[in-house]
Amino acid sequence: MSQSRRNRNTIELGYDSFLDIVANLVGILIILVVVLGAQSTSQIEQAVQKAEQQPGASEQQLQRLAKQTQRSTAAQADSNRFEQLILEHDSMIDQKRNQRAFLMDLLSQAETAWENNQEKFDKEKMEAAKRRTTLDEASRELDKLQGEQERLLQQPEKVVEIQHLPTPMAKTVFGDEIHFRLKGNRLSVVPVERLIEEIKLDFERVFKSSTDGQREAAVGPVGGYIARYTMEKTKGMVSKGNQVQMATRIQLVNLSIEPLKEPHGDPINQFFSDRQKLDIELAGRDPAATTVTVWVYPDSFSAFRTLKETLYARGFATAARPLPMDHVISGGPDGSRSQAQ
Repeated sequence: MSQSRRNRNTIELGYDSFLDIVANLVGILIILVVVLGAQSTSQIEQAVQKAEQQPGASEQQLQRLAKQTQRSTAAQADSNRFEQLILEHDSMIDQKRNQRAFLMDLLSQAETAWENNQEKFDKEKMEAAKRRTTLDEASRELDKLQGEQERLLQQPEKVVEIQHLPTPMAKTVFGDEIHFRLKGNRLSVVPVERLIEEIKLDFERVFKSSTDGQREAAVGPVGGYIARYTMEKTKGMVSKGNQVQMATRIQLVNLSIEPLKEPHGDPINQFFSDRQKLDIELAGRDPAATTVTVWVYPDSFSAFRTLKETLYARGFATAARPLPMDHVISGGPDGSRSQAQ
């Protein structure tokens, strides 16, 4: 039992016992007054009856009557005094009751305040327990990390060999150029020159038959690739020597090259293990005048480095053309040339 509960029971027990004692005393006094009054009245009546029955009262009887009268007067005085005492005790009881009610109110307020503070203390204890738990976990993690650090410090250092490829100043490609596509770690040859030849043949047909304006078309497949392009046919005045005459002009607006299906090409490891395909593409080409352009996607950057090392060993300069994953090989009259290294 809590301290406040024990204090409350002690207060209630003390005042209840006091009130019981006072009530018992008042009851006893009332009984005594009633008994004395009844006895006095009964004796007076008996004395009066005897006096009336006798023709004359003797001196002895008068003395006895005087004594009874005195006793009756004294009893009446005691009765009045006891009644006054009872009134005083009743007033005292009322005061004690009011004090008890006041103390009970104070006790109730103290209990409410204690309960509120107890909830606050319980929350603080829970938070402190959580902080201790977090601190213990952090301490264990620190011990673990320190142990791992000591283990790593005791291990011998590993020497990592980094292979360096000389990187000359980039230069714009104007000579022979081979195109590769590297996506999903699959390598394939992009037949750009053959597709352009197909587009030129299509231009000749359009020049003879089509009307002016733009026209979309596609050629291929060649080597598993198709080329989609837009060309424009216009007529206008051109200056030729000292003469101005009407001429027809056909130009390429844009070009995109993509495989017929995905994935396309051979896995890069298979391509390197079977050097025959690479030898066929590089056969008859002068490394000093030929550049290899690789259209590479983000998922194949590591494979591109291996390819670049292989081509460098054969003396070929390499030009990288990074592409986003959702883009195809594209170009146009305003495009830029490859930068070889």
